[in-house]
Amino acid sequence: MDYTPLDAPLSPRLRILIPIIVALAFLMDQLDSTIITTAVPQMAKSLNATPLQLNVAITAYVLSLAVFIPLSGFLADRFGARRVFITALTVFTIGSGLCGYATSFPMLIVMRIVQGLGGAMMTPVGRLILIRSFPRSELITAMTYMTLPALLGPLLGPLMGGLLTTYLSWRWIFYVNLPFGILGILLAMRFVKDSASDPELRFDFKGFLLVGSGVALFQLAMDNVGQPALPWPAIVAILVVAVALLVSFGVYALRAHQPVLNLRIFRNRVFAVGTLAGGIARISINGTPFLLPLMLQVAFGESPVLSGSLVLFASAGALFVRSFMGKILRAFGFGPVLATAAFSAALIIAGFGLMTPETPHWFIAAYVFVYGLIRSIQFMGSNMLSYSDVPDKELSQATSLFGVLQQLTVSIGISISALLLGLVSDHGAHLTPDNFRIVFFATAILSLFAIPSYLRLKPEAGSSVSGYKRHDHLID
Repeated sequence: MDYTPLDAPLSPRLRILIPIIVALAFLMDQLDSTIITTAVPQMAKSLNATPLQLNVAITAYVLSLAVFIPLSGFLADRFGARRVFITALTVFTIGSGLCGYATSFPMLIVMRIVQGLGGAMMTPVGRLILIRSFPRSELITAMTYMTLPALLGPLLGPLMGGLLTTYLSWRWIFYVNLPFGILGILLAMRFVKDSASDPELRFDFKGFLLVGSGVALFQLAMDNVGQPALPWPAIVAILVVAVALLVSFGVYALRAHQPVLNLRIFRNRVFAVGTLAGGIARISINGTPFLLPLMLQVAFGESPVLSGSLVLFASAGALFVRSFMGKILRAFGFGPVLATAAFSAALIIAGFGLMTPETPHWFIAAYVFVYGLIRSIQFMGSNMLSYSDVPDKELSQATSLFGVLQQLTVSIGISISALLLGLVSDHGAHLTPDNFRIVFFATAILSLFAIPSYLRLKPEAGSSVSGYKRHDHLID
């Protein structure tokens, strides 16, 4: 396949519309990972199921994502990114409507799997479309629009789910996707440019079975670490099988000609640092959205509404980053910015552990704002770094690999936090501020392990995106 850079700059309209189209897909996907949590009791009653059974509806979506994300790169190269993206939006939207219409628990589970199939295609292929649509020098602005939904979705999901369930019906947590999905489909059909396809590509079925089953089992094990629905020996057995399958895939992929996930991309040092070091930082940071609302409600005795309102200040911090992200990357380059963000994230996360029930609400809100700001710098920066030096012909494979790792960092971050919380308390039965203090301190340390890799980056790493030029500072 021949991937060529843009022949001409995008029109002002497309510079806004393409990121919005991709952002719509990202927002729907991120919301659907969390929005269902607050509607579980009402859904269980409506579908004659127990709340514990309804957790399967959450797991089914996440597992479907994990299984099918590796397919996205192959499908984009085989059939063209535009066609796959529109198909994914259509599948996701139809799945959403049928989830809302579900008349039984089994029907809901099947439709959640359909939703996950669409979501697994939407986000990596949407990211691919965005990266191919903009010159690398303009990628900061474009990826800002793409990253914001990924930051806002986990924070807005539970609040939106609660509001829709309280004032309308649990079915509207799925129906709300329909207008966004239809709008995204129409805009993509009109404005997204067709990309090259390669009908000669052959599907790596063996690799897909290894990595798909390995990632799915790993995701299942991590979910059960956080909220055990299986006995611990079963969880450990699942985790061992998952690791064995993933290791087997790693050995296989390094020898295969066209593996479903191309691990050889890790030879690109900049991509490796952006995804792996960035992944370590993500694991540390992703535990906080799980721990903070729990601490505010269970240990501090705050109401769900107040807790949700305070956590939303992280969204304001994420939005604020847009105003200066490009400037700090241009001034200092990726390495120093991401290393500083990782260190700051460790301090901020540890600081949550020092809060008490007497901490003023205004201070918590301001602190959460700063957390959202640092979180956004780390996530956006590692995203942009990962793709900054990847050759155009490898972008589709890079987005698939990045998507799988990003999905796993979310579940690992939450699971580690939940596991630690269970270990330092009476299996989570009597949670105190001291319990949360220990867990916040422990998860904060993880972020520090990303710093050495960031500092070893060459100054010019990712300069095509950041615009950083070392000689500018030498002259000054």
